[in-house]
Amino acid sequence: MDRRTLLLGGLAALGAGALSGCSREGSAATGARHILRLALNQTETHPSYIALDAFSKSLFEATGGEYTIDIFPNEVLGAQQEILNLQRNNIVDLAIISSTQLENINEDFRVFNVPRVFDSVAHQMDVITNPEISGELFGSLEASNNLLVLGGFTQGERNIYAAKEVATPADMAGLKVRVQESPVMLRMIEAMGGSPTPMAYGEVYTALQAGVLDGAENNEVSYFTQKHYEVAPVFSYTKHLVGFDYMVASAKSLHDMGPEMRAVFDEEWGKAMQHFTELWATSTQEAIEGAKAGGATFAEIDTAEFDAQLTPLAESLLTSDVQKRIFQQTKEAAA
Repeated sequence: MDRRTLLLGGLAALGAGALSGCSREGSAATGARHILRLALNQTETHPSYIALDAFSKSLFEATGGEYTIDIFPNEVLGAQQEILNLQRNNIVDLAIISSTQLENINEDFRVFNVPRVFDSVAHQMDVITNPEISGELFGSLEASNNLLVLGGFTQGERNIYAAKEVATPADMAGLKVRVQESPVMLRMIEAMGGSPTPMAYGEVYTALQAGVLDGAENNEVSYFTQKHYEVAPVFSYTKHLVGFDYMVASAKSLHDMGPEMRAVFDEEWGKAMQHFTELWATSTQEAIEGAKAGGATFAEIDTAEFDAQLTPLAESLLTSDVQKRIFQQTKEAAA
């Protein structure tokens, strides 16, 4: 029996225990009365883990030892679709989930996945933390799925990298560019002039090396940590998308905290989002410096020709009144 099976079996048993919600009683390591279980697909060195670990400690202090968070990194509890099912069944309390996963549950989450919806990370975080814009959407999965969205962490600006500079859609012609398996991502690369190629993230380096791919799109941190700069040495700032990972909670777990503890939780979580944003900015600069030392070139380009293709695409992808309203509010917030 592997470690993941043992973990899930143990969590399921805890979830069926006497405590309300998914919190579990007592911990010799932390002394907290209730421990919230959080699933993460990143490593212990990623800014996500670092920010969440600090959040766990601050929550313990702010609640007087009532609550803390047990983080399960490295996708040890399973893929994100599996995690969402565990949350629906009150086995996992919290999880960092990619934006495309939520779009698969409620298409209105698409509004934050389309290109050019955000101008920058700062604009993105202003919108994500503004309940007048995002509040209704973030609460839309509670009744049907027992899920609440609590904001989340930026993925930073996503850009194109390849063996050559990409300054215009003409430079993208014929380029096989790796994308996540999402209709929005596919249409985005097509609009930019390239040939979108869905592929698992872990296969990208080898595919670039072998010529199966000509390029990929991602942020500077992923570009550096995955060593993609070794096989795609030119990073062009197309800034076509500002990505996002959501913090998703089991709604029952949060309700069972009670209003006083929930208020403390929300306050500390707000600090954690700010902490992560600061960590991300530092990690991005370190990644740029590291990739440059490894031979990479970072090209600042005029994005006007890409804008002309991506802005109408974004608007065409919005199919519901909710999406169109949130998109308009988001663009207005940038001003």
